[in-house]
Amino acid sequence: MSDCLFCKMASGAIPVKKVFEDDVLFAIEDINPQAPVHILVIPKEHLVNSLDLGPANDELIGRVYRAAAQLARERGVAEDGFRIVNNNNAGAGQSVFHIHFHLLAGRNFGWPPG
Repeated sequence: MSDCLFCKMASGAIPVKKVFEDDVLFAIEDINPQAPVHILVIPKEHLVNSLDLGPANDELIGRVYRAAAQLARERGVAEDGFRIVNNNNAGAGQSVFHIHFHLLAGRNFGWPPG
């Protein structure tokens, strides 16, 4: 999608420091971190949010979670605990309408969230 921020990052039109990348995903540090570790895991394919997912995306979502776990291990926060969050639409806090997942760690999180 030509006007999508994350699509431009994925294609290299907007240069960013990627902390992870493979053929279908990339990950970047969040510019407004809500925890000591706050990484966005972003599929390269443009999907607005989880409402756009279908059976063809099952492998993609598995890869998102495996990448997040790998990043948590690399950052040394896996054993203490981490959270993976996906916001869907504005009422849930989605501000970039390209599916992405927040890896949050490095502090205690309350329950329920929000």
